[in-house]
Amino acid sequence: MPTAISATPAAPSAEAEAHFAAEFTFETDCWDVWDSMRQGADFVLLDVRSPTLYAKGHVPGAINLPHGKIVASKMEQWPADTLFVVYCAGPHCNGAAKGALRLARLGRPVKLMAGGVTGWIDEGFELKSDEPVAA
Repeated sequence: MPTAISATPAAPSAEAEAHFAAEFTFETDCWDVWDSMRQGADFVLLDVRSPTLYAKGHVPGAINLPHGKIVASKMEQWPADTLFVVYCAGPHCNGAAKGALRLARLGRPVKLMAGGVTGWIDEGFELKSDEPVAA
């Protein structure tokens, strides 16, 4: 008797290749963002969470721009071909997808950083905090 996995056959290899290759045009991961930031990023990293959450801890080098504030007038400060990488809290949050959708609707190149803050921490990377440290 087939399991829940084998009951639906896997896609033919050519279709699977196209599917998985396409994923990299939409997403990147925390390790690649970290490594690219060390080399000198060729993208703008946007933390699309609230300013309060951003201040508590964000990926170093990220700019805070909540997804609801991604509008044409705000984006004019960057050239039209600027690549944006967006992230939010993590897999339980759809803020990054909302931000990516807004950027795409504005005609901007965009990728989502899979894992968000949760993934960043899981990789062992540190967050930067803008909050004062209690004495």
